[in-house]
Amino acid sequence: MSEGAYPRAPVLAVGGVVIHKGRVLLVKRGQEPSLGRWSIPGGRVELGETIQEAVEREIREETSLAVKAGQLVYHFESIERDESGGIRFHYLILDLWAGYVSGVPRPGGDAADAGWFTKRDLQRFEVSQRTLYLLRSGIDWDADPY
Repeated sequence: MSEGAYPRAPVLAVGGVVIHKGRVLLVKRGQEPSLGRWSIPGGRVELGETIQEAVEREIREETSLAVKAGQLVYHFESIERDESGGIRFHYLILDLWAGYVSGVPRPGGDAADAGWFTKRDLQRFEVSQRTLYLLRSGIDWDADPY
């Protein structure tokens, strides 16, 4: 999701919430912000791209999976400051439902790893707080929500 540190303006980014057969798709971040943490795959929206197109592209780049992006499920703002108070990162993130179409997760882009996780798996890995909040907030893990 990295556009680089110290942006001149907030960056619009997306994430894709893919639940398939009772498991959620997560990526391990290979770059800041959230380096080394597992989270919903996604990244910044490119000029001229819809948020659905951005989700589909980012998931393909980070996991090699084909998905079909749907409706907005969650949104949040992420602002990270440095020791002197400067804005290191500032993202407005829109998470959309995305339906699994095909493929096997393989990391790519800025993802260090990618895979399917059960609700129980979330306790064993370093998962970002925002991702944990989203995935514990009433999502039906027994049905593909898209």
